Amino acid sequence: MLLSILLINLLFVIARAGVPYLTEQPSYVPPCRIKSPDFVKCSTRSAQKLFSEISAKGGLPGLDSIPPIDPLRVNKIRVTQGGDNALNIKLDLSKVLASGFGKIKVIESRVSSKDYSWVTKLSVPKMTIVGDYVLKGRILLIPLNGKGKMTFQIDNPKIEMHTKTRLYEKGGFTFYNVTDGDCDYTIKKLSVNFENLFNGNKELEDSTNAFFNQNWQILNDSLKPVLAQTIADIFLGYLQSIFHAIPANFFVTDIPTPKELYGE
Repeated sequence: MLLSILLINLLFVIARAGVPYLTEQPSYVPPCRIKSPDFVKCSTRSAQKLFSEISAKGGLPGLDSIPPIDPLRVNKIRVTQGGDNALNIKLDLSKVLASGFGKIKVIESRVSSKDYSWVTKLSVPKMTIVGDYVLKGRILLIPLNGKGKMTFQIDNPKIEMHTKTRLYEKGGFTFYNVTDGDCDYTIKKLSVNFENLFNGNKELEDSTNAFFNQNWQILNDSLKPVLAQTIADIFLGYLQSIFHAIPANFFVTDIPTPKELYGE
């Protein structure tokens, strides 16, 4: 167990050491002081400006580790949800593309002065998630077994992302290591389409997709743990790429060093 932990830590050190990073305050990240009374407003404005810059430039010049935000790409997501009569599934997603984040609006960005974790509230007009799926189980008591292409279309999602971080030092700067995240959300409508749900029985596949979309509120309530994890996983990888490349000092000018915060 100790060897595994040491190996994980070593791989993290190697990965973060090789990522190019900014050494001067960029114009698209307005600096904020966490001890300032208007910190939340400043932090919200700073986060919005950063995402707007990424959207406008298709990434950030000179930082190839930060890819375009629209669409976001994730290689694999695995979700297992059980213990509920309406939902009991194993779902593997691959080659996932999530589009719509080019029009992201940051409603609020809060940073904890205790451990520097975040709560970020976001909205987009429409989010589309497409990918390859392998599904086994049941949704709304309907037994499902299939694999193929999958599409989720989510209208006006409002997302509240809770992100855990661990500070580390590199080149005399403090950086965020984004270690974990989960989210909650509300939406106006959900549309889904699963291809090849019943091994080629198109009539049964079409009627099941139609049933899901006619009862989208119930479907959303049932799928919420699945969709929330999917959204969190999509965001988590992207946030990691941003904050390994841009020092935390540029966002929070009075952030402590890891030694000051953890006493290590």
